[in-house]
Amino acid sequence: MGVGVPLIFVAVAVVGGLIAYFSYQAKKKRQAAFAALGTRLGLTYSLQDPYDTLGEPFQLFRRGDGRGVENVLAGTWESLGVRVFDYWYYEESTDSKGNRSRTYYRFDCVLATVNVTCAQLSMEPENLFTRLADHLSFHDIEFESEDFNKMFNVKCSDKKFANDMVDARMIEWMLTLGKTFSLAVGGDRALVTCKRLDPAQLPSLLGVMQQFIGHFPNVVYDLYPGADPTAPRPDR
Repeated sequence: MGVGVPLIFVAVAVVGGLIAYFSYQAKKKRQAAFAALGTRLGLTYSLQDPYDTLGEPFQLFRRGDGRGVENVLAGTWESLGVRVFDYWYYEESTDSKGNRSRTYYRFDCVLATVNVTCAQLSMEPENLFTRLADHLSFHDIEFESEDFNKMFNVKCSDKKFANDMVDARMIEWMLTLGKTFSLAVGGDRALVTCKRLDPAQLPSLLGVMQQFIGHFPNVVYDLYPGADPTAPRPDR
C-alpha cells in the first residue's frame, strides 16, 4: 500500500501532463491554421482581439460568467468588411460540497458591417432552453411559416423591423440552413454563429454571411438606411 499510493500520484501527474501537452499542441496548430487561412483570404490575423469584439451589440457576447475572443481574422472579403474569430464563454457552478467548476461553450463567428441601421434582432435554432424561456413569458416573434416557427426562435427589440427583415424569401432561405447557424443583426452589424469548426471550414461560414446579407429585403434598405444610402446593395 505504501508504494502504491505514490505511484498513483505519479500516474495522475503523467496523465495530467500529457493532457496539457496535447492541448497546447492543438491550440498552436489551430493558431497556425487561422494565420494560414488569413493569408489565403487576404485577411489580417491576430492571436488576441484588438477590436473590442465583446463590445459589439449582441446578446451572445453577454452570456456566461466569463468570455473571450481569440484567433481573429479581419479585413475585406468579397467586398464585405468582416471579422472571423473563435468565441467562448463559460458558466460557473458549485456542487453540494462547495467545489466550483466551469462549463465551456465554444463558437466560431463571422461579424460583418452592413449599410443598414438595424434593430436588435436574433434568430437562433429552437431548443429546450428557448422553449422554456418562451413559457416563462419571454415569447419569441412568430411568422406565417409554421416550419420556420418550429425551427427558429426570433427575438427583436422592434417587431416591425423583424417583420420587415424576415420576409418570405428570408424564411425560405433560412429553412435550407437547418439548425446549424444562428443569425443576428444590430446597428450596422450582422453576425453569423455556429459551433466550433475546423479552420478549413471557416470559408463556408463566410459564405453563409454573404448569403444572409444577400437576402436582406429591399424594404429594409429603404426604411432603415445606413450611413450611405446611395451605396450599392448586395446582388439579389
